[in-house]
Amino acid sequence: MHDPFAMRPFVGYNFGKYIQHWLDFEKNPKNKLPKIFHVNWFRVDENKKFLWPGFGDNIRVLDWIIRRVNNEDVAVSSPVGLLPKKGSINLEGLNVDWDKLLSLPKDYWTSDIEETLTWLDGQLGDDLPQTIRQEIQNQKQRLSQLS
Repeated sequence: MHDPFAMRPFVGYNFGKYIQHWLDFEKNPKNKLPKIFHVNWFRVDENKKFLWPGFGDNIRVLDWIIRRVNNEDVAVSSPVGLLPKKGSINLEGLNVDWDKLLSLPKDYWTSDIEETLTWLDGQLGDDLPQTIRQEIQNQKQRLSQLS
């Protein structure tokens, strides 16, 4: 889950240096990095029912992503990054609870960031780039502000 692009077993040199390579890559203005989006198609509610219908309706999220990449004003800041603004994904004909779908459960996100740091420390130790360690600390700070 925490292995970026499932590359860990295939990196033939220090993994910390591999990650640093990609962090340095963005410093060159000639390089255009891809946009990265996180989705959880399998999130469930308290009754273990999927919050998102999936399958063909995933195109609605992909439409939002394309609009976001094209700099449309469809996102709002959150402690975990940019989320869709309410109403920015077409939900016509769906029975979806927007607020539940895009809620940020503090206990889940706090546990996840701790698990991520544990994994990175176990894999890289002192070779973990400081930029990543600082971003994790920043993430923890943002998460601490969730209610």
